Amino acid sequence: MRRRELLAGMMALAATPAAARPTMPLHGAPRDLLSPPFVDGDGHELTLADFEGRVVLLNIWATWCAPCREEMPTLDALQARLGGPDFHVVPLSIDRAGLEPVRRFYEEIGVRHLDMYFAENIRAMLAFAVVGLPTTILIDRAGHERGRLAGPAQ
Repeated sequence: MRRRELLAGMMALAATPAAARPTMPLHGAPRDLLSPPFVDGDGHELTLADFEGRVVLLNIWATWCAPCREEMPTLDALQARLGGPDFHVVPLSIDRAGLEPVRRFYEEIGVRHLDMYFAENIRAMLAFAVVGLPTTILIDRAGHERGRLAGPAQ
């Protein structure tokens, strides 16, 4: 992974003072990553393979998770600043009620730059080995996990 790609992913943590944020542990070598199917805001089915060629910051979250809600404006700002053909934030909701709570939440806080994604909660939690929310995973251009942060970035 190139240094620029790694720095782009780590920008998600840059919005808070160093003493207040945890460090995303990076792996020494790329790790394979399962990808259950998920849907976007238009109902199209995707997997992480659809983002191959980009660095992805995958954030697994839910609207009922207070720390998840708190870090969403930072993720929105990150996507606004760095999003494009080389980098994409994928906020993957595991809300049981699907995308409707996500739509309402995005409207409530003024999210403008993030797309909506939804996955069945148990399937996503098992596939991505999630033990708590939020969980943020840095994925390289080849679709391998390069780093992981369990818990809030802020």
